Amino acid sequence: MRVLYGIQGTGNGHLTRARAIGPRLEAKGYKIDYLLSGRERQKYFDMEPFGEFDCRRGFSFFAENGRIQSVKTCKGLRPFQFLEDIRNINLASYDLVISDFEPITAWAAKRQKIPCLSMSHQVAFDYEVPKVSGYYASKALMRHFAPGTSKIGFHYFHFNQIILPPLIAPQIASPSRHQKIVVYMGFESLREILSLLEPFRDYEFQVFAHVSEPSVYDHVTINPVSLQRFQRELKEAAGVISNAGFGLSSECLALGKKLLVKPLERQFEQLSNALALQSLGRATTMATLDRNVLDQWLELDEHAPIAYPDVAALLCDWITEAESRDYEEFVDSVWRGFEFPFEFDAGFGSRLIPDLVF
Repeated sequence: MRVLYGIQGTGNGHLTRARAIGPRLEAKGYKIDYLLSGRERQKYFDMEPFGEFDCRRGFSFFAENGRIQSVKTCKGLRPFQFLEDIRNINLASYDLVISDFEPITAWAAKRQKIPCLSMSHQVAFDYEVPKVSGYYASKALMRHFAPGTSKIGFHYFHFNQIILPPLIAPQIASPSRHQKIVVYMGFESLREILSLLEPFRDYEFQVFAHVSEPSVYDHVTINPVSLQRFQRELKEAAGVISNAGFGLSSECLALGKKLLVKPLERQFEQLSNALALQSLGRATTMATLDRNVLDQWLELDEHAPIAYPDVAALLCDWITEAESRDYEEFVDSVWRGFEFPFEFDAGFGSRLIPDLVF
C-alpha cells in the first residue's frame, strides 16, 4: 500500500508521532512519501528518517515573546498558494493519506476522494476533553483545518472519550539529577529566558534554542536544537521548563519529569493542554516568566512516571486490520488494564489557574 503522510511542521510533536509510526508502517510493507508544511525547509532538523520529503508553505502562526501575533500571522497567510498546492497534488498513485494536522494533504484527499486518516492531538478536541472557555474561532478552525474520512485523537488521559494515549516513542524512566533542568521555550525571547534563570545558581540549566553554536553562561548552557542531544539531557533532568506543546509534555509525563509550562498566549491548544495538565495535577503553569513560581517549582519532587503503552505499534496493527476491528473496541483495549497513577479532577472547570504549583 502506498501512503502520503502529511505532517504539520509548526510544532515538533507532529514530527515526533511520524518518527514513531512511519518506520513501523514501512516495516509492514507500506511505502510512504512525506509532505510537510508550516515551516521553512531550512528550519527543520534531524530529518533523515523522512528521506526526500516534499515541503510546502501551508498555514502557520507567528509568535513572538510568548504570544501569538495576529497581525503578522494574517500578513503571512498565502491562501491562493494554499489552494494551488491542493489542486496541484496528484493522489492517483496513493491508496491512503495520513494527515497529522496537515491541511494540504487532507484537503487534497477530500477533493480527490482518497481515504484520509486524520491523526493528531488536535482531533481529541472534537471530544469532551478539557478546554479553556471562549476561543470559538480557534475551536472551529481546529475542527475543519485538516478533514479526514476517519479520525484518531491523542491525549494525556482518556477523559472518558474515544481517544488514545499519546503516540510517542517508548520511554524508560531512569535516575535523574535533582539540580539539572532542561529548558525548551521556542516561542520566548532567549534574553528573557536567561534573565529568568540567572538567580538560580544552585541549578544546572540546559537550554535548547535556535542558535548555531553552543555557549555557556555560568550555570546555564545554551544548546542548538538537536534531537539526540535533547533526548540525552532530558533523560538526566529532574524537570522541564517549556511552552505547553503536547509532544514534549507527553514525554515528560512518561518519564516522570516535573513540568513547568508557560502556554503560548492566545493559543487555544496550548492553553487547553495546560488546563488538562492542571486537572490531572501534573504541571505547574505560569502566565509570564515568573521567578517566584520558578523558585517554588524547583523545590518540588519529581512525579511518578506514566507507563503509557506503545501506541505506535498498537495503532499500526489496527491500521493494517482496520476493516475487521471496531475502532471503539480498539481504543478500549489500549486503555484496558492500564493504571494511570493520577486522578483526573472532572470538576476542575475551564479556567486555567496560572500560579497553581504541582
